[in-house]
Amino acid sequence: MTLQAHPLRLGPGADLRAAIVAAVAEAAAGAGGGAGAGAAFVLQGIGSLSVAQLRYAGMPAATELRGDLEILTLAGSVSPDGAHLHMSVSDAQGRVSGGHVAAGCVVRTTAELLLALLPGHAFSREADPFSGYQELVVRALPPA
Repeated sequence: MTLQAHPLRLGPGADLRAAIVAAVAEAAAGAGGGAGAGAAFVLQGIGSLSVAQLRYAGMPAATELRGDLEILTLAGSVSPDGAHLHMSVSDAQGRVSGGHVAAGCVVRTTAELLLALLPGHAFSREADPFSGYQELVVRALPPA
């Protein structure tokens, strides 16, 4: 399997999660929308946020953090029906928080990301009876 790498820089004011989902859709469409169009990963991300929306483990809703925040790590999977992203951020005092990335994370100065499309695979999210959540399902696509 060959990954199709897509470096991406987001500017001030961008909604991190929405921009990632849109960039994957655009990259897949640019690749012909075929193999790999429905399977991608955020391999890594760094940058800064003015607002972070993180859902901590076991919590029903996101917690909003405001201020000068540095993205320390960002990774996850992206499918046509959703993204599952985790991020850790630090505040101006160096305190670190991490969790699931929710909508409404606002880029402060920059976000630099490496996205990877996975040709030959399709991701979807389906209800899992054990976890109770929409979980990733990985399918291999037949050769073109």
